[in-house]
Amino acid sequence: MSRLGFPNLGLGVGLRTQHYDYLLQNDPEVDWFEIISENYIDNFGFARHVLEQLRQKKPFVMHGVSLSIGSTDPLDFRYLDKLNELAAFLQPEWISDHLCWTGVAHTNTHDLLPLPLTEESLKHVSERVLRVQDYLKRPLILENPSTYLEFTHSTSPEWEFLSALSQETDCGLLLDVNNVFVSATNHGFDAETYIRALPHERIVQMHLAGPTDCGFFLVDTHDHPVPRQVWELFQLAHELTGGVATLLEWDAHIPSYPELIEELYRAKAVMKGDIPDTPLYPSRNEVVS
Repeated sequence: MSRLGFPNLGLGVGLRTQHYDYLLQNDPEVDWFEIISENYIDNFGFARHVLEQLRQKKPFVMHGVSLSIGSTDPLDFRYLDKLNELAAFLQPEWISDHLCWTGVAHTNTHDLLPLPLTEESLKHVSERVLRVQDYLKRPLILENPSTYLEFTHSTSPEWEFLSALSQETDCGLLLDVNNVFVSATNHGFDAETYIRALPHERIVQMHLAGPTDCGFFLVDTHDHPVPRQVWELFQLAHELTGGVATLLEWDAHIPSYPELIEELYRAKAVMKGDIPDTPLYPSRNEVVS
């Protein structure tokens, strides 16, 4: 159990529609599931039936992409009401989202956009996190996003911003190890420095995924096996945290459920120091010689 009181759920996967039929007929073979909250909000059909069946077997976590905690738009309390409704149905272990903004002037870009990492931004986000936590009546867990540009007037690295935010608000952290690798590669900072500098007692969950090498930058595509570089960072994070709930994300070119589980359980070997030598995959649009 983390020092914030959240349990180590073990190893889990993101629930995807491609696997519904398999999961309704077979043992899930995982410790827990994560859902994308927006996929189930106002969805009262077959998807809710699947959730109801699986929730009887395994714990669940809700992971959102629309909170837009860094936006200058007012908080969307209609969205928060829908989160509360879904949480009342699912009884998740926790609710998470991203340190980002997703739109402005009430227009959703459907992208996880980076923040200027300044004192002014920290104050703004901290106030919004506190209001969200008060409204949801539970701590919020925030994830570090993958980023492809930075603001020139930022005054602190992301790991310091997240550390200060968690201290100010008592929120938890979702350490996406793949996102650290992607952002570190794109911006030229040291990924190990990032992970070592975080307040490890506030890390509630970790994400694993496979990015795509597009030549001059990496993209957080979630459509490949986890590469060696990400496994190495996961091993470090596992040692520093003492172990927290860990989830494999796979959102495109999704493999069969047994293949997904096989990839997830590589984490068990990594925890013991046996790191797969999986390559970083190039873009499918690139010609490989």
